[in-house]
Amino acid sequence: MQYLVNVIDSRSNSGTADEMVAIDAFNDKLRAGGHWVFAAGLTDPTSSTVIDGRGDTPVITDGPFVETKEWAAGFWIIEAPDLEVALALMTEGSKACNRRLELRQVLAG
Repeated sequence: MQYLVNVIDSRSNSGTADEMVAIDAFNDKLRAGGHWVFAAGLTDPTSSTVIDGRGDTPVITDGPFVETKEWAAGFWIIEAPDLEVALALMTEGSKACNRRLELRQVLAG
């Protein structure tokens, strides 16, 4: 199973040098265990663009689709055999990045 893990933060580019070292070590552990799929940081939500193409004329607006105090500042996509393993892994990930994480299973398409 694959899981999307959102890194929750209230600031952009807030990772310290020590956190980046811990995140790199955690990413190496994910790779070594066969759990790594992909990970990345995200720009500040104020730089986002919302696209709504549901109507006859698409509507494109600047900024986040919701106003909030916290947002997804980055993410991992991981492989894990079940939720228990994913939770154990990302408990370590939360400690490594010093942020709260949101874990969601990716639905097969």
